[in-house]
Amino acid sequence: MDIFKSWLVERCIAHRGLHNDEFPENSLGAFQNAINNGYPIELDVHIISDGTLVVFHDDSLSRMTGKDGYLKNLTKSDLENYHLADTEYTIPTFEDVLTLIDGKVPLLIEVKNTNKVGALETKLLEMLRAYKGEYAIESFNPYVLEWFKNNAPDILRGQLAGFFKGEKLAFIKRFALKRMVLNKIAKPDFIAYEASRLPNRFVRKYKSLPLIAWTVRSQKEYMKVVQYCDNVIFENFEPKI
Repeated sequence: MDIFKSWLVERCIAHRGLHNDEFPENSLGAFQNAINNGYPIELDVHIISDGTLVVFHDDSLSRMTGKDGYLKNLTKSDLENYHLADTEYTIPTFEDVLTLIDGKVPLLIEVKNTNKVGALETKLLEMLRAYKGEYAIESFNPYVLEWFKNNAPDILRGQLAGFFKGEKLAFIKRFALKRMVLNKIAKPDFIAYEASRLPNRFVRKYKSLPLIAWTVRSQKEYMKVVQYCDNVIFENFEPKI
């Protein structure tokens, strides 16, 4: 397969679904909206305390649900009590998301794992093997990519990277992610890099891999960055050439 002719390059990717004031990020409504408009979907997968995989971005519940606590401590039965951005939508399980999307558009799955690699990835792979649609995985954690390289080398995997200026991140992690120094063990099929930091010398040496810019939030930003990348992950607008 020529990855440069795949869905990863052909169609702009909706960040956490095609979300807006009506359909919150990473909600079934945002995913349906993306389907209706024909966009591939980027989403975030965590594992919670009972082993359920859920689709949610933050570790903390407060920004999206207005409630205190941490996502990892929830169980599946708790999810219905956490509404997203004061809407009817609640935190969805990954199973529910796969049922909704059902191969209608491709999925770019960010694996959210800063802990020991294995449990989340094993469950995710089990579910993906039973799924009939197109998908790829990505992660900031190169050891997640290494796990998929060793256990499911046929699944396209992408290294997320950026400068992370102003974020609370250990120097060594910032250094490694900025320069993608662990690509030699992760062996990514594509790079997803912080849009505001493109172009740069760190991505230049990976010209043989597709480069996806994240997250583009305006037409102006899109027109600026598209000359340096093969595709974008976008939100808050719909890109137009």
